[in-house]
Amino acid sequence: MSDAFSIPPLIDKNGSIGDDIYALAAELFPICRSITGPGVRQTLDILARQISIDRHELPTGTRVLDWTVPKEWSISDAYIKNSLGDRVVDFRRSNLHVVNFSTPIARRMPFSELRPHLVSLPDQPDLIPYRASFYKEDWGFCLSHRQLQALESRGGEYEVLIDSHLEPGALTWGEYLHVGNSSDTVLISTHICHPSLANDNCSGLAVATMLARELSRKKTRLSYRFVFVPAQIGSIAWLATNEGYIERIKHGLVISNVGDPGAPTYKKSRRGDSLIDRAMSHVLQRSGVAFNLLDFFPYGYDERQYCSPGFDLPMGLFQRSQFGTFPEYHTSADNLDFIRPEYLADSFDKIVSAIEILERDRWMINLNPKGEPQLGRRGLYSAFGSGEAAMTRNMTVLWVLNLSDGHHSLLDIAERAKLPFTLISAAASVLEAH
Repeated sequence: MSDAFSIPPLIDKNGSIGDDIYALAAELFPICRSITGPGVRQTLDILARQISIDRHELPTGTRVLDWTVPKEWSISDAYIKNSLGDRVVDFRRSNLHVVNFSTPIARRMPFSELRPHLVSLPDQPDLIPYRASFYKEDWGFCLSHRQLQALESRGGEYEVLIDSHLEPGALTWGEYLHVGNSSDTVLISTHICHPSLANDNCSGLAVATMLARELSRKKTRLSYRFVFVPAQIGSIAWLATNEGYIERIKHGLVISNVGDPGAPTYKKSRRGDSLIDRAMSHVLQRSGVAFNLLDFFPYGYDERQYCSPGFDLPMGLFQRSQFGTFPEYHTSADNLDFIRPEYLADSFDKIVSAIEILERDRWMINLNPKGEPQLGRRGLYSAFGSGEAAMTRNMTVLWVLNLSDGHHSLLDIAERAKLPFTLISAAASVLEAH
């Protein structure tokens, strides 16, 4: 393709971006996060090495829409010991072993009393499940089903310890704002509350952070606000404290589960036909690989808060394997072996491609609309070369000229012509220059 018929990418393709994202996800993986507490702050400390993060906190008990900011949770140790003093279930080996947000306990008890507080996966007997009890004070342990069967076979008495604290504190989240030429804003949201789950959501945190880092080095038309929030309560708190800002949000994307080998999946916003919906659909449909395109439904991640009827923001959800559909989901199998640099890089590239559409989509007006302008004498045909590529470029130019009537955006033209947006946008830039 001639240089005259191309435009520089918004973000240069970096061959090592997948490795960079994976390294960040690996650094985040060991942290025991929850919806509140030191794990969230420690995670933000790590992200702040890449981008400048503003921190926000709301104290326990603060009313946010129909919800209330919960207590702050922290944990330093937890175990179940048998009669020999062996840790048969050990928080130090996996922070998934403790039901997240468990209240403290320290006592001995017979297995019959312990059993109702144990969670396993009979259908996946070697995996530890992830469970939480955010809004009902309780305690519990998660363990593999084989571990549970071994405890059941022995019976007897056990020493149980959860050295946690659940007390008044704060809900914490982080934000990064990249200021563009316009106050029209793209909201990128990802959840920061899950503990050692690599895909859900160390991958989302790492991809969003690296995207913010790369955008910080560029001049953009739109502004970009990245929010790193605890799931559900975090996005609700953000919405409650930013109602005056909402009208600036023109496009948005929730990012999670973006490091696994599954086919890319996009869930549309509640509106269903917003520009981000069309941009992501266009990128996936022209990717040449299998993908999933889902209509909105009111369950999932934070998109359901942003898309609640009182806000109805144009926010979609981008993932690879859809949440809840893959066997590793919310188990110890969602580890660093489950995500790979190449899948992280591919997710990054697809999000960047959609952002390029948001940046470059515009309505053009053909200043010579009566008949076709003579392209040859302007040197445009000669710039296109020969053969099939030349025919495609010629047709691209003719489509842009014909539909640039002030009523069709460049994405409208790309969709109707069944051509890549990048090609349509490049043709528009060439015609604009002439």
